[in-house]
Amino acid sequence: MADVEETLFPRRKERFEDRRKESDQRKLLDEFFDHATLGAVSRLVTQGQFEQMDYPISTGKEGGVFRATAPDGYRAVKVYRIGNAVFKRLPAHALEALKREASTSNYGRLVTAWTRREHTVLRRLFDAKVRCPQPYGYLRNVLVMDFIGTDGVAAPRLQTVQIEDPQGVHDDLVVQVRRMVNDARLVHGDLSEYNVLAHEGRPVLIDVAQAMEASHPQARALLERDIVNFVRFFRRLGVKTSLESFLAAVGPVQLGPKVV
Repeated sequence: MADVEETLFPRRKERFEDRRKESDQRKLLDEFFDHATLGAVSRLVTQGQFEQMDYPISTGKEGGVFRATAPDGYRAVKVYRIGNAVFKRLPAHALEALKREASTSNYGRLVTAWTRREHTVLRRLFDAKVRCPQPYGYLRNVLVMDFIGTDGVAAPRLQTVQIEDPQGVHDDLVVQVRRMVNDARLVHGDLSEYNVLAHEGRPVLIDVAQAMEASHPQARALLERDIVNFVRFFRRLGVKTSLESFLAAVGPVQLGPKVV
């Protein structure tokens, strides 16, 4: 497994933008990469999905996102931890869907199903021209997608940046939500400034695994909750917006049994 570890954390200094100490590398390796996950990474490298993983972009209780070097640039590699932390905060509709694929006591299969779910949702959104990372592939608890950033530096989350044109970003988000609901037939369900990236002045939607079908009975309530989050955020930036005006700008869409 030494070759796989070298792929994850290469020792050649020129392959790092921010050199990590050996102890930090070992800590990350122990936290995220058990034997099976290392095997999945090795197979994805063999498939040509990427050449090596460079360093973590973000980490949390559920997993981490790493920048990886690919032959044509960079990739973002999301690694979910194998354990129950991933599912503690899942909405009921998402957990119910996973239960159809695996027992709630089999965390390995649940995480695999969750990873596959995020890949599928990203594909639907990307095909509907929603601005989101393009998915490239997945294996077990490892998801490979497009790297969102400039010159190898990852794009920040929306809540961390100073937005030069709040009205423009607001109007762009209306377009993304319209495409998501009308064309992809999905409602994000956990949309806020914390899971939207700011890239080149435009919003990019991320963290989409919990999305639900627009025909679901709870879709209307979740869409409104998502929009209220943004209304609150953009009002603080001086944008005149409301739930009603945002919905009107999104346009008429079929959500559950009614038409908005």
